[in-house]
This record gives sequence, structure tokens and C-alpha cells, in this order.
Amino acid sequence: MSFFQRLIADTEGQRDEFLSIPLLRQGISGEITLQQYLAFLGEAYHHVKHTLPLLMACGARLPERLEWLREAVSHYIEEETGHQEWILNDIRHAGGDPEAVRHGQPSLATELMVSYAWDTVQRRNPVGFFGMVLVLEGTSVRLATQAAEAIRKRLGLGQECFSYLTSHGSLDIGHLEFFEGLMDRLEDPDDQNAVLHCAQVMYRLYGDIFRTIDNSERLVA
Repeated sequence: MSFFQRLIADTEGQRDEFLSIPLLRQGISGEITLQQYLAFLGEAYHHVKHTLPLLMACGARLPERLEWLREAVSHYIEEETGHQEWILNDIRHAGGDPEAVRHGQPSLATELMVSYAWDTVQRRNPVGFFGMVLVLEGTSVRLATQAAEAIRKRLGLGQECFSYLTSHGSLDIGHLEFFEGLMDRLEDPDDQNAVLHCAQVMYRLYGDIFRTIDNSERLVA
């Protein structure tokens, strides 16, 4: 079994739990409100804006023996540049206030997920950051494009409100294939375990963002 195969197998329980979150399932079928969609975009902005800084920090902390992985990080940096602005544009087109989001505060769930990512890169093993990559890109491949189309039809919004979701749904298919190749080159058990542990934790932390949005909407209702 390759390491990527092991990574997929050993995160199956966490992935299944993540995919069972009610709001996530509703999003796939388009059964969410405009307020919920805007709330999702707002939280996405507050973690996506950390993607480039995290990648840069990860690349800087990788040891010389993983120079090939540092080169891959530079590829990710090029691909991910500016995506937080896509989100703000989607918010604007959907009738939200992008500047309020830009200058606002994330939910505690989002703050904790970002904090854990930074802790992984700066205090633990920076290779572990690729566990977060698996969770976010793997989720996009499975859900983003399908959810975007379902939500668009349900809410009657234009395509310009979904640049973040639709682009990631298609982009991350190629990204995941690239990611698989990188993971299968990792040979050190400590590096492998760092990626696996981060992925398992990230499924929970990322899921908590959706749970928070859902609970907030129920309280308002």
C-alpha cells in the first residue's frame, strides 16, 4: 500500500463523519439559505487568506532533504495566490458586504482551525501541513462544483457568485493528483505520521466551521 492509499484509508472515519454534517449535505443538494451561503464564504475568506503565509512558512521550515517538496510548495503558492479576493467578489455579487467580512472576525471554529495549521507548521513538523491540503482539496473535488450548481439554482444567483467554489472544484482535481504523487515520495515515518495526524484533526476542525454556521442559523431562526 502506498502512503497516499494509507492516508485515504486511515482518515476514512473522520472523512465519513465530516461528510455526514447536516449543513454540508444540505449544501450539496442546494437546500441552504443565502445567509448560510454568505456565512460560509465569510468563514472561507478568514482561513483562505492564511493559505499563502502558511505555504511560505511551511516551505521555509522544510529541511534540505525535502528540497523537492519545497519546490512543490512554490507551485502551490503560484496556484493559490489571490483566492481570498475571489471569495470577497463572490460575497459582493451575492449581495453581501465584502469589506465587513475583510475587516471582521472569524468564528471561533475558523480561528481554531487556522491556529492549528500554524502550530503544525511552526511548532511541530511542517510536513504535517499537507494533511490540511488533503482535507481542503479533497473536499473541493468531491463537493464544490456539485454544491455550487445546486445552490445557484436554489437561490437564483448568477455564476459570478460562485467563482471560489466552481474554480476549486475543477482546479483541485489536478491538485489532488499532484498531491498524491508528492505523498508517495514521503519515506520518513515521522513525516508520514505528521500528515496523517494533521488530516485526521483537520476533518474535525473544518467540520466544526460548518457546524457553527448551522447552529448560528438555528439560533437566529
